[in-house]
Amino acid sequence: MHNLTRGLVAAGHEVKVLCISTPKNSLKEAELPKEYVESTRIESIFVDTSINIVDAFTDLITADNYNISRFFSPDMDIRLIRLLSEEKFDVVQLESLFMTPYIPTLRRYSDAPIVLRSHNLEHVIQDRIATGEKNILKRPYRKFLAKQLQEYEMAVLDRVDGVAAISPSDAEHFIEHGTRTPIATIPFGVAPEEYVPLDQERKGKTTFFHLGSMDWLPNEEGVLWLLENVWPKVLKKRPNARLHLAGNKMPAELLKHEQPGVTIKGRVKDALAYMRSRHVMVVPLFSAGGMRVKIIEGMALGKAVIATPIGAEGIEHTEGLNILIARNATEFAAHIVALDEDPEYMLMLGNEARKLVENSYSDQRIVGDLVAFYQRLRST
Repeated sequence: MHNLTRGLVAAGHEVKVLCISTPKNSLKEAELPKEYVESTRIESIFVDTSINIVDAFTDLITADNYNISRFFSPDMDIRLIRLLSEEKFDVVQLESLFMTPYIPTLRRYSDAPIVLRSHNLEHVIQDRIATGEKNILKRPYRKFLAKQLQEYEMAVLDRVDGVAAISPSDAEHFIEHGTRTPIATIPFGVAPEEYVPLDQERKGKTTFFHLGSMDWLPNEEGVLWLLENVWPKVLKKRPNARLHLAGNKMPAELLKHEQPGVTIKGRVKDALAYMRSRHVMVVPLFSAGGMRVKIIEGMALGKAVIATPIGAEGIEHTEGLNILIARNATEFAAHIVALDEDPEYMLMLGNEARKLVENSYSDQRIVGDLVAFYQRLRST
């Protein structure tokens, strides 16, 4: 969201950012560049999105979707009313499905086209999580929530004026639903000049790494799978192989985990520095959707990437040229072993990954496509 907003400002557009600040993700304005704060007039409204069992049960009875309803706040609604009463906007963009409860207010106080920026197919994520749920008591409830969320997500398509999907597969899924709402694929992008790769000459042992928020269930389940099913296979072939794991909210049991060649830490101060100083990114995801931001950032840094098919979803890759795809634990381990044994192949993958980002995932190109989509909506 930051990259896209910054790209719009750089292209000469006026942008106002209004966001929610939650217990899990709070806006720290002091950490943002001063010019960004001034150019976007960014402000946040606190919304307590913490899980409340009573509210969840009430929504179960009333058929509301708790995954969505807990993001609605009267305070945010009031601020929106004031803002839309004071200013006129050409386009209102909702960042993710979780902002759609505010559509009725937007319709009442603005005639601007509403664009849904779809970060993920949220119901697909929930369905995959439900399928993998081991607790037989929780599984039916998760399945119910996933089905409920699917119905909501598909219904929302007809309540917005356009959808900016983050990946071609997500866009195709929406089209198959039969909606007449215009849809464009607007992927995640970066400013390549900010992701300058280090000298690719390998120094020391190859290091494999994973970096991601560990309070997101798909990341946690993927890392546990990697440690339990993949890494033992790697050690049989490469006993000196090294794996580094890091991420915000790293579970205490993982921080205590001991396994040969594995180093685990929590939040890192500088994510880019962490990735730059390591060699191969591993992305063992099984229940995600949309497009992985960290993969694009890793590719921009010239890193070789090994991912599951779901991990690589949404990225227009060429398997074996700019990314390696592993469909099971045996393939994942084999790819790790191959790159540990062949640094030249590792460097080639990283170089091709960087080219892919420069050609397809630069902010300038993506912002241009988004503005063109805005213009099409405003002309209809």
